[in-house]
Amino acid sequence: MTNNTTSKNPLLCDPETGVCGMPETNEASGTIVEKTEKSVKVVYFTDPICSSCWGIEPQLRKLKLEYGNDIEVEYHMGGLLPDWSYNSGGISKPSDVAHHWDEVSVYYDMPIDGDVWLEDPLNSSYPPSIAFKAAQLQDKEKAILFMRELRELVFLKKKNIAKWEHIAAAAQKVGLDTNQLKTDFEGNAKTLFENDLKLAREYGVRGFPTMFFVNDGGKKEMVYGTKPYPFYETAVLTINPKAEKIDFAKDWESLFKKYNSLTAKEFTELSGTNRKDSERVLNELTSKGKLEKLTTKNGTLWTKI
Repeated sequence: MTNNTTSKNPLLCDPETGVCGMPETNEASGTIVEKTEKSVKVVYFTDPICSSCWGIEPQLRKLKLEYGNDIEVEYHMGGLLPDWSYNSGGISKPSDVAHHWDEVSVYYDMPIDGDVWLEDPLNSSYPPSIAFKAAQLQDKEKAILFMRELRELVFLKKKNIAKWEHIAAAAQKVGLDTNQLKTDFEGNAKTLFENDLKLAREYGVRGFPTMFFVNDGGKKEMVYGTKPYPFYETAVLTINPKAEKIDFAKDWESLFKKYNSLTAKEFTELSGTNRKDSERVLNELTSKGKLEKLTTKNGTLWTKI
């Protein structure tokens, strides 16, 4: 899989670079960073169906736990799949994506079932992206939970999250007002989504995930693609050398209280347990009735009961 192919087709995410590319490349221009109460703002460009963004969840969750007192993550949608009006990189129809997602799942050690592209394929990532902007209008924290639920639906449960029925189900599960979400989805959220696309162009975003670590003084560090955790920690400390690492509780109960669902890779990253032992611990908790287990052909998700 070459970088050239990835840059031409947004749905071919290169595991080696950890990037889901964009159809066009834009050069960064001067951008103004809004002030934040935290010392470091993380401007995160992502997309609901970006498999590399799913691959970054373990690192991002750990970053929030360790540096939550110093960082504020600002989520922006990037518009990965406008429609199927292109043909590039060997991808011309949804079924072409299925095998690729299965490969990416193994590489990131995060469960992804590519069969959604065979059984109920999405025609665009714009509807769930606009729905996320609508969720942000209600509650920014619930919007993050909403995004996680959407990703679990598409990556593990093979649901077409471009359909309103699945968007509404995800919203209801995290406690959003689905009627208000529908109103905003059909109204102001579209403009907010367009603003995100414009901001991505201004920042020169070439693919997802892309994170800019910035401060009020204009200092900026970028982490492009899915990288090991030290890349993100280093970016925080470069922007604010005085950022203090939080010693968070790493036992399973505390972790599942913070994050209702975890993959084995996430549990490994957050608990410090090695990968093999993590799966053993999670399976033992499942057998004791503490956790519920969702198994896919490419991995497992555990949820607190």
